[in-house]
Amino acid sequence: MSSTTAPAPLRLASWRTPAVLIAVGCAIALIAFGPRSALGQFLTPMSFGHGWGRETFSFAIAIQNLLWGATQPFAGAVADRFGPVKVLSAGAILYAIGLAWMANANSIVALDLSAGVLIGFGLAGCSFPMVVGALGKLVPENWRAFAFGAGTAAGSFGQFLFSPLAHALIDTFSWQTALLVFAGMMLLVLPLSLVLATQREVAVAGAPRPQSGKQALVEAFGHRSYVLLVLGFFTCGFQLAFVTVHLPSYLLDRGLGADIGAWTIAFIGLFNIVGSLGSGWLSGRMPKRYLLSIIYFSRALSIVAFIVLPASTVSTLIFGAVTGLLWLSTVPPTSGLVALMFGTRWLTMLFGFAFFSHQVGGFLGVWLGGLVYERTGSYDTIWWLSVLFGVLSALINLPIVEKPVARLAPAAT
Repeated sequence: MSSTTAPAPLRLASWRTPAVLIAVGCAIALIAFGPRSALGQFLTPMSFGHGWGRETFSFAIAIQNLLWGATQPFAGAVADRFGPVKVLSAGAILYAIGLAWMANANSIVALDLSAGVLIGFGLAGCSFPMVVGALGKLVPENWRAFAFGAGTAAGSFGQFLFSPLAHALIDTFSWQTALLVFAGMMLLVLPLSLVLATQREVAVAGAPRPQSGKQALVEAFGHRSYVLLVLGFFTCGFQLAFVTVHLPSYLLDRGLGADIGAWTIAFIGLFNIVGSLGSGWLSGRMPKRYLLSIIYFSRALSIVAFIVLPASTVSTLIFGAVTGLLWLSTVPPTSGLVALMFGTRWLTMLFGFAFFSHQVGGFLGVWLGGLVYERTGSYDTIWWLSVLFGVLSALINLPIVEKPVARLAPAAT
């Protein structure tokens, strides 16, 4: 009898309980997402210090978003095949080097290579999509929705911590020192990643051959609901990246202090802890497509209210709170739909392709934000484009069919 490749049953050490796995995954997501979410604090001081326009910094972060998304599916495929530890570790090292080089970048090329290329590759290896994929394989199915929400919420808590931390370090020391501190913190991911180790596939005599990565991609992109999910996720990236990078400068333009920008970004992170956990909880109790539609439409409404009302500290912080509730709350239902439709075998890779769409949106949101501002002196066009995309994504998600593909569907009795 010939032997074929099949996944071995997953056996975990007794101390690697679902709670421990989720806690470690949350710690990695917090550390990895924190510095990235605080990069908007560096736009003004770096641009002023080097005599660059906002378009220069924006383009570097746009490259980061695009490369993060473009390499996320490949990082996910490697993690799905060989386990997440090496991918998480390599990503953390690249991320740390990128932050350290960014602190010493004295040319536009150096900025693009450090903040753009290295950090982009690093994020693909160690950010929350990788954590979500690892947890999806390691925790029992009844823990999965909570794990997706908790991992996403932890990234948001990193945003809450790192945005004011970046502001404090920049004010107290310098923006260069702030980046070097963040680079050192990224190395904490290396020992933490060991806890999320998964088993390699082994040969089992007579077992059916498992689905290959190529077959998984053909199946997914031939599935209408997956394509709609991927298209809708574009809007999430466009809105998030634009707000993260340009909101602090937008508030300065409207007469508010730099501290308000830092605390608004922190508010977004704090309230998204509630939003992500709530989204994870709701994902197991209502149709995920409806939840996504509600989130996207609510974002559009909140942006309209924010840009129409007079700028003030109170209105800005309220916008931060509302935006936070809706911020990464798209991740639990999106990743949950991928797992529901296709199973967890290639979850990290398939969610990675959805995330690539997210990051194409992020690239355009960041880059167009800087480009339009340099050409017009205003962010208004991008705000209204964010509203339009929010409405379109609310509509795109409604036709999604929430059931496993025929390959996984239970046989009719």
